[in-house]
Amino acid sequence: MNQANPDLIRKLKREILSLQGYRTPVAEEPAVDLPLISQAFPNGIFPTGAIHEFICEGRNGMAASAGFISAVLAALMKDRGVAAWINPVRQLFPPALRRFGAIPEHFIFLDLPEEKDALWAMEEVLHCGGFAAVIGEIRQLDLTASRRLQLAAEKSGVTGFLLRQHTVALNTIASIARWRINSLPSVQEDDLPGVGFPRWQVELLRVRNGQPGAWTVQWLQDHFKTEVPETIALPESMHRKTG
Repeated sequence: MNQANPDLIRKLKREILSLQGYRTPVAEEPAVDLPLISQAFPNGIFPTGAIHEFICEGRNGMAASAGFISAVLAALMKDRGVAAWINPVRQLFPPALRRFGAIPEHFIFLDLPEEKDALWAMEEVLHCGGFAAVIGEIRQLDLTASRRLQLAAEKSGVTGFLLRQHTVALNTIASIARWRINSLPSVQEDDLPGVGFPRWQVELLRVRNGQPGAWTVQWLQDHFKTEVPETIALPESMHRKTG
C-alpha cells in the first residue's frame, strides 16, 4: 500500500477547515498572540474572519469580556485600523481602551437601543472589508441570523465579537468559538503599591474542531501572559468538541 502524501493531507485539511469557517493564514505570524490558548484552535492560530461569542454573566462578566476583547483588538487593528462597537446604551469608557493598546479614535461607536437595528448594523460592518473587527452587544440571536454573520465574516475577513447576556436559555449559534471571561484579582509586581495588571479567568467553552479549555490570563502592558490554572472545572456538557 502506498503511503499517503503528507503535503496532500495538509492541503485537504486546510480545504476542510476553510469550508468550516477557518481562514487559511496568509502569513506565518498569527494576528493575535495568545500563548497556550491558541493551541486550542485548529492550526494553533487564533481564528480571524469569523464570529466569536462571549457569554457575559452580569456587569462583571461584561466588563471582563470587554477588557479581554480590547486587548485582542489592539493586535487585530495593527493592519486594519478601524473597528465598530455596537451597543444599546454606551457603557464603555473609550479612553480606557488605551490601557489595552487600542486607540479610541479608531473606533466607531453605534448606540442602537433596538436589537434588530444592532444586528443589522453588525452584519453591514461585517460585509465591509475595510474594518478590522466589529463588536456587537446582541442578546437574542437565532441560528439563521448567526449564520449570516458568520458567512459575512468569512467573505470579508472582518472578525466579529458577540457579547451576549441572559445566559439562562442559551441557544446554539454559528460562532467559531464560545468564550466566558471572568475577572480575577490582580497580582502586585515586586510588592509595589497600587493596582496591578488586568487578570482574567478565560474559558473556551466550545470551539469548532478544537479543544475547549480554561486558563488564567494577564495583560502586561503590550502582551498576554497565560497560565494553566490548577483547578477550573468546566461543566460536563462543555467538554465536547463541536464540528
